[in-house]
Amino acid sequence: MINRKDFIRSGLFGLIPLSVRNLIPQPKASGPFPVVISTWNTGIRANAAAWEVLSKGGYALDAVETGVKVEEADPKNMSVGYGGRPDREGKVTLDACVMDERGECGSVAFLQDIKHPVSVARKVMTESPHWMLVGEGARQFALDQGFKAENLLTPEAEKAWKNWLKNSEYKPVINIENHDTIGMLAIDEQGRLCGACTTSGAAWKMHGRVGDSPIIGAGLFVDPNVGGATATGLGEEVVKTAGAALIVEFMRQGHDPSVACKMAVERIIERDAANKEGVQVGYIALNKDGAFGGYSILNGFTYAVYNEDGNRVIKSEHLI
Repeated sequence: MINRKDFIRSGLFGLIPLSVRNLIPQPKASGPFPVVISTWNTGIRANAAAWEVLSKGGYALDAVETGVKVEEADPKNMSVGYGGRPDREGKVTLDACVMDERGECGSVAFLQDIKHPVSVARKVMTESPHWMLVGEGARQFALDQGFKAENLLTPEAEKAWKNWLKNSEYKPVINIENHDTIGMLAIDEQGRLCGACTTSGAAWKMHGRVGDSPIIGAGLFVDPNVGGATATGLGEEVVKTAGAALIVEFMRQGHDPSVACKMAVERIIERDAANKEGVQVGYIALNKDGAFGGYSILNGFTYAVYNEDGNRVIKSEHLI
């Protein structure tokens, strides 16, 4: 006889129709809650904002949206939102997505002139029949929802772009603080696990390029019965291995979050080991019981965690 917990972990549970599955008592998360985890040192500030929501018994989706908006609004963070480094044509284009505790999702890609793409992504989830809107359609939707259009190219970002134009060499630089995506996962006091991911993408990218950050299953994935994961680094490599969804599946098999992240990193290397020199991808994961972890290809990746032990930065383990 297979017990209920092992049956769920086996993946067979997912084959049961949703209408029947909802009648089956679900395993309760055990805590301690709340917990919030986010990518990079800048996650400290984002975590603090998210914790303000969580510590008052608030909803995890409100917490992750509030948290990542701190970095979207910060012009000093030149890889997220306002002040993000532009593409090679001098345009700031933004990507973001959210997932809630039911596994529902919303996403925007190639969005221009809107400071908080994460909030637009949430509106796509709640106020549209779709999961993703892109480009001008996403912009028009945002305006229709009451968002304000504004110039996101700061003088500092414009100066950096004009300096780049002198040589026009496209070579992403790894492990520079503020260089990349902020992804965040949180569990609230009720055990609801939600996630958000937002970025201005790779600096000097081709106009129209979209990375992993708005792609459900790549940059972010949440399964309420298992946990969630989010990614940072070279998005092309994350997408090619469906990184976040892969980590969640490894956790479903019983692996703890750190091991699941490591296994997903190894999958990137296994896929094309000969062409991975200088490539950085970092993952973080949070399971439904509040256990967390992270792992990266190269040294230098950090993540921030806020739980009952306080708000702190953790240096990730790495493969190479």
